[in-house]
Amino acid sequence: MTLPPQLALLGMAASLTVADRLLSGPGSSNKDKLQQQQQQQQQQQPHLPLAARTAGCKETHSNKREQSPAEQLEDMRTTPIKCRDGTLVYPYSLPTRDDQLGRLKKESYDVLVIGGGCVGSGVALDAQVRGLKTAMVEADDFSAGTSGRSTKLIHGGIRYLETAFWKLDYGSFTLVQEALEERAHMLNAAPYMNSPLPIMIPIYKWWEVPYFWAGAKAYDLVASRQKSVPSSHFMDADEALFQFPMLRGNGLKGAIIYYDGQMNDTRMGLTIALTAAQEGATIANRVEVVSLLKDPQTGVVSGARVRDKIKGDEWEIHAKVVVNATGVFADKIRKMDNPEAIELIEPAAGVHVMFPAHFSPAKMGLIVPKTTDGRVLFFLPWEGCTLAGTTDSHSTITMTPQPTAQEVNFIMQETNRYLTTNVSANDLIAAWSGLRPLVKDPEKIREGTAALSRNHVIEVSDSGKLITITGGKWTTYRRMAEDTVDRLLAERPELLVDGAVALNSSTWNMKLLGADRARIVCDQKFNKIGITLRNDYELPEDVAAHLVKSYGTRALQVAELVRTGYTDVKAGTRMKRLHMRYPFLEAEVVFAVEQEYALKPMDILARRTRLAFLDTEATATAIPRVVKLMGDLLGWSWRQRAAETAEAVAFLETMNVNKVALLKSNKKK
Repeated sequence: MTLPPQLALLGMAASLTVADRLLSGPGSSNKDKLQQQQQQQQQQQPHLPLAARTAGCKETHSNKREQSPAEQLEDMRTTPIKCRDGTLVYPYSLPTRDDQLGRLKKESYDVLVIGGGCVGSGVALDAQVRGLKTAMVEADDFSAGTSGRSTKLIHGGIRYLETAFWKLDYGSFTLVQEALEERAHMLNAAPYMNSPLPIMIPIYKWWEVPYFWAGAKAYDLVASRQKSVPSSHFMDADEALFQFPMLRGNGLKGAIIYYDGQMNDTRMGLTIALTAAQEGATIANRVEVVSLLKDPQTGVVSGARVRDKIKGDEWEIHAKVVVNATGVFADKIRKMDNPEAIELIEPAAGVHVMFPAHFSPAKMGLIVPKTTDGRVLFFLPWEGCTLAGTTDSHSTITMTPQPTAQEVNFIMQETNRYLTTNVSANDLIAAWSGLRPLVKDPEKIREGTAALSRNHVIEVSDSGKLITITGGKWTTYRRMAEDTVDRLLAERPELLVDGAVALNSSTWNMKLLGADRARIVCDQKFNKIGITLRNDYELPEDVAAHLVKSYGTRALQVAELVRTGYTDVKAGTRMKRLHMRYPFLEAEVVFAVEQEYALKPMDILARRTRLAFLDTEATATAIPRVVKLMGDLLGWSWRQRAAETAEAVAFLETMNVNKVALLKSNKKK
C-alpha cells in the first residue's frame, strides 16, 4: 500500500538520528558504536527496531486487543513508519526517564553537571560532544528557573555598549562583543525557533536622532564579524507610526530600528538538554542533590548523593569532576563542599507582564532606553501576546519569584507614556518574575572588593575542587559552557591522556535537535514543514506555525499523533486545542510525556507549551484536561491526580498579581 507523501517526510525526519550522529557525534567511541549498530542492522531487517521485528511489523492483526494508554505510549516508541521507497524507519526516541535513572544508578562518569538550565545543559552538551562521559541532574524541571523567565531576547546588550563608550569601559565592550558573537550561534543553532526581531527606539527630541543612530551603527559594527541580523536604520515619524500604530505620535521625530534575536527560552533550554541526551549524555529532571561525595584521601569532590523527587529513591553518582551550574542556587551547592564559603550570588529580578496581542505589532518590538527611574523597558510581541518588562530589581532567592502590584503598576505607567491606548489592570493576562544571578567575582573579593561582575565567573573551590559556573546571560550560555569545560580539562588534564577527549569545543557550528542538521528533511527550509502540516495534515495556519517554531522537524511527529489518535481520542478526530484562543494542542501533552520528560502538568503548561506565561485564566481552564491525559499515560491514581491539580493551581498563583491590590495601588498614586 502506498502511503501519502507526508509519511515519507516523517520517515526522513525519523532517520535524523543517524545523520545527526554522522555530522556531529562526540568522538571515535560513538562512531565505533554507530558502526556496530549499522552492522547489526545489515544482518537483520534494515531500519527496523528489535521490537518491531519481533512483532512482525509488516503484518496486520485485526484481532489485536485494545491497548491501555500506557501500552499506547510504549508502542509509540517502536512503531515503524513506511517511507515512499518501501523501507521502514522509526522516529528518533530519547531514552525513557527510567532508562536514564537506571544508568545514573549503575554507571560512573567523567563529569556530573548539577543544574539543568541553559548553562548546565550547555556544559553537558559540550562535555559529551568532546568525548567526556557526562551526566546531568536537575532538581526541578529543565529550564524551570532563571532560564525560563527571561525577556526572551537573544541580545548583545546595546545599553552596555553605551556604557563602554561613555565610561571607556573595555570590559563592557568585550561583554557586548562576546554576546553578539553568541547571538549568531543561537540564531543558527535552532533557526526554526530563534529569529531576528526588529526593535524600535522612538525619538521625541531632534538631538537624539544622531545619538541613537550612531549607537545603533556601533552595535552593528561590533557584530559585523558574525553578522546574523539586518542592519539598523532610521525611520521617519510617518513610517514609524505605520509600523507601530499604537505608538504615541505627538512630538515624534522618528525612530531608530535595530535588530536582535528572539527565542522561546524554556524550549530552547530544553532542546539543548535533549540534544545532549541524543549525543549520549545521561540526563534526568526532578533529581535533586542531597549532598556531595568526597574522596576520603584527597578531599576532592567525587560525585553526589541524589534523590528522585518522583519516587523518593536515593543513590550515589560517582564522577571524576562535578560542575555546579545551578544559577541563583549556586551558593547552596558551594556550601555542600565548604560550609564556610563566602556567598557569591546577588539575585536580581526582572519583572514581566503580559497583555493581549493587539497592544503591539506582530513583528516589531519597542525599547524605552531610560524609564523615569533609569531602567530599560522592553515592549515585545511574543507567542501571540505582548510582553512588557523591566530590568533588574532586588529579590530574594526562590524558584517561583512573584511580582508585586507596585512593580506591575510601574510597568503599566511607563508603557502608557508611549502608547496611544492606555493599558490597565483589566488588560493584564499574566505577570511573572525571573531571577538573574548577578555574581561577586571571587578574585575581587580576595582583593577586598565586593563589586558585581557583569560577566560569567568560574570558580574552582580550594576545598574540594568543585567547579562553579555562574553569572553571565542567556545569550552567552554556549561560551559559558565552553569556558567551563576548558577549565575542567585544565584542572584535570589526565582526562585527555588517552586521546579520546577533544581539547577544543566543537559546539559553535552545531545545530540542535529538530534543526535538520543533515539537510535531508526540508533542507533547513522550515516553511516546507509548515506547508506539509497545513496541506497534508490539515492543521490551521496558527497551529502549523506554532508547531514548526517549537519543534522544527519534530513537528511532524506531533502531527502524526493528531492523525493517529491518543489515549481517549480516536484516529481521524479533528485536532484538539488546550484552549480555543491558543495554538497549543492536546497531542503536545502526549508528545511531552513521551519525548520530553514531562512529569507534571506545569512541565507542559508552563514550559513545553508556554500557556501559563501567556494567560493564567486560559491555563486554569486547561489544567483538568492536561491532568486527565497525563494521568492516563503515567498511571496516576485519583489521589495523585487531585494532588497534581492542586499543585498546578498553586503555581498559577505565582504567575499573576492580585488585580484588586493593583487597582488600589494605582488609585493611591
